[in-house]
Amino acid sequence: MRKYLIVTHGSFAGGILSSFELIAGKTDNVFIIEAYTDGNKSIDDKVEEITGMLNDEDELIVFTDLVGGSVTNQIIKKALQKNVYIISGINLPLILEIILADAGDPVEEIIERGIASAREQIIFVNNLIKPAND
Repeated sequence: MRKYLIVTHGSFAGGILSSFELIAGKTDNVFIIEAYTDGNKSIDDKVEEITGMLNDEDELIVFTDLVGGSVTNQIIKKALQKNVYIISGINLPLILEIILADAGDPVEEIIERGIASAREQIIFVNNLIKPAND
């Protein structure tokens, strides 16, 4: 089974999950960790709890907010194991694309497609709405 973990600084993960569920509905295979919401407490225990639920057939896709950030560094340290895939620099289109992908598709293909699609969603909208004579 494919499982998903969203880990961010502060309450960003909860906001992303809320938006995801508003669009796609509730799911029981998406977990969140909101780092540093109760001080500088490490997320290690929460990460171990979630990775401890995995069996050999499971895949865990982890989404983090900032590449090189403390949250991503903690995830790499604790979660880099077989069948764990870490994606950093997330946005809602990426999460939707990956979680809603066909479960039968290979995980690495889903991730690559999701990242490409998410990049296309980052647009300076003003350039789209400028009058043609500008």
